[in-house]
Parts: sequence; C-alpha cells; structure tokens
Amino acid sequence: MGETSEELRRKGFEHVHIEHTRIDGPMLGIADVDGVPHYFRRHDLSDEYVYSVWPVDDETFALEREHWRITLAGNEGTPATHPARGGIDARYDELTALLEPRRMPPEGARLVKGEWSWAEDLEVRYHLGGTDYLVRWSEG
Repeated sequence: MGETSEELRRKGFEHVHIEHTRIDGPMLGIADVDGVPHYFRRHDLSDEYVYSVWPVDDETFALEREHWRITLAGNEGTPATHPARGGIDARYDELTALLEPRRMPPEGARLVKGEWSWAEDLEVRYHLGGTDYLVRWSEG
C-alpha cells in the first residue's frame, strides 16, 4: 500500500506543481526545492534521475500556471484538438514561445537526484494544483 502525501512530506518529499514532459519518468516541469518553486530538467534517460534545478521567479511561475491551465483543459479533448499540437490556441502558442527559453538550465543550475513517489490520497493525475506524485531531492 502506498503512502499519503502527508506521510511523504514528513519524509522530505515536496510538491510537484507542473509536469511538461514525461519519458520513463518526469523530464521537465516545476517542483518545490526546499519549499520554493524550481524548474527541473532531467539530463538523460538513464536510471540515475539526475536533474538540473533552478528557481522560478514569480512572473514566470504565473505564466507557467496559465500554460498549465490551458494544457489541462486541452487534456479534456482529443489528441487532435490538444493545444500542444500548435495552431489551436493562440495564447498557448504565445506562452510556449515565451517560456521555452526559461525552461533551459542556466549556467550554475544545481545538479540533484530526484526520487518520485505517488501519493495514495491524490487521486487525479494532473490537476490545477499539480500532480498526484511528489519528489525528494538529494545531492547528485
């Protein structure tokens, strides 16, 4: 049996706000690092789960949350109508172009390992508040 989000938090797991890309685990998104929203970007598809993490400023976080809301609304439709295809939702396309450069690790980004765990009490995979899993970071 899994653990609740509260049990995981007591073990040092933190909130995942947004998942942009998933390939054999989370690749790119925003999660808390020491309680502060940070971008995370996985380095490769190895089993190491090594990520670059760097802080997200308030303006960027607000734009990312708007992008996330549009993404989630698109999940209610079909793949053919999802805004990620491009040319379907002008604001989504605008936000994507604006945010893509910010999603690249800056020089000096911290390298850490991520450990991911689903919380049994978070029943909706993707929702406005985030995801149904949490992450615990350790020095890489």
